[in-house]
Amino acid sequence: MDELGYRGPQACKVVGITYRQLDYWTRTNLVIPSIREADGSGTQRLYSFNDLLQLKVVKELTEAGASLQKVRQSIDYVRDNIEGDWSSVTIATDGARVYACTSDAEVLDLLRSGQGVLGAVVAVSKVKEQLTGSLRELRPDEQDTDYGEASNGRLQVREA
Repeated sequence: MDELGYRGPQACKVVGITYRQLDYWTRTNLVIPSIREADGSGTQRLYSFNDLLQLKVVKELTEAGASLQKVRQSIDYVRDNIEGDWSSVTIATDGARVYACTSDAEVLDLLRSGQGVLGAVVAVSKVKEQLTGSLRELRPDEQDTDYGEASNGRLQVREA
């Protein structure tokens, strides 16, 4: 799935956000399409699986009550400090703060230091599993391996 590119409308459908949200989050560099950015009129952004994962995390954190500003700070932290697959991180929020936990010890340290009870925890590995399941339902025919539109509106990209 890492080779696939998802257009904006497809990304919105899979993640469960509006196109307006996607466009705003992309224009403000909260999530940047890593396969292809729009380059003028008539071109479309293409989002990778990891981009969709980031979008889903942003959505879940904002739904849990975290402000977009705090979500942006936490996403920047994860980008700067966690390499590769985001599913090694658990992101938690109580609405006022957002925490990134990379091990059980970090979670325990947060609780011992009096940071309060966490209201919502977003385990990125669980979000990844959900997203993978959703994308399997939308998988195009195996024969569609060149650049081009698949029947479900996403482009499939072949590595050279």
